[in-house]
Amino acid sequence: MGHDPRELNRARAHLTRVDPVMAEVVKAVGPCLMKVERGGTAFSSLAEAILYQQITGKAAATIHRRLKALCPRSHPRPEDILKASDEDLRAVGLSRQKVRYLKDLAEKAMDGLALGRMSRLGDEEAVKTLTTVKGIGRWTAEIFLMFRLGRLDILPADDYGIQKAIERAYRMPSLPKPDRVRRLGEAWRPYRSVASWYLWRSIDGAAAFE
Repeated sequence: MGHDPRELNRARAHLTRVDPVMAEVVKAVGPCLMKVERGGTAFSSLAEAILYQQITGKAAATIHRRLKALCPRSHPRPEDILKASDEDLRAVGLSRQKVRYLKDLAEKAMDGLALGRMSRLGDEEAVKTLTTVKGIGRWTAEIFLMFRLGRLDILPADDYGIQKAIERAYRMPSLPKPDRVRRLGEAWRPYRSVASWYLWRSIDGAAAFE
C-alpha cells in the first residue's frame, strides 16, 4: 500500500523547489512509489527488521521464511517466539545474539510495550520507546516509523546508503557525517522520508526500500 499520491506529489514539488541537487535526484528517479507495509503486525514487522540487520537481504529472507514456518500463524507473535526454544530459533539460522533480541522484543511486547499505540506517539517518543528493546537501535526504529507507520519526515542520518547517495549527488570528497546529513536535510522538512527514499533509489535501482 502506498501513501496518498497527492501527498507524494506535494513532497516531490517541495524537494524540487528547496534543493537544486535533490531536484536532479528526483528527476532522475522519477515518481515516488514509497510504500507502507500493512501486512502482519507491528511486532512481526519489528521482528523482521531485527532479522535483516547486518546480513544480506537474501539470507535474511531465507531465515524469515523459516521462522514463519516454525510459527503456527503466517506472522510470528510474541507468544510464538517465547514458546520456541533457543535451539529451535538457532536452527532457522538466527545468531545467538538475534535470538536474545527476538526474545527481548517478545517479552517486552507481552509486558505491555506500546506497539499497538505506536502510531499515536510522536516521532522521537516512538524512537525512544522502540530503542528500549535490545537490538533495536535508532536506525531500526526509524525504518519502522517510515515503512510501517508511514511517517513522512524521518531522516536516518546514520544510514550508509543515504550517506553514500549524498556523497555522490552533492559531489562530496568523502561520506558525510550524520550531523552534516541532518543539517542538509533541514531544507527537506516536512518530507525527509521521501528525500531518503529518493536517495536510496538513486544508488539502488532495485528499490530495496519500496
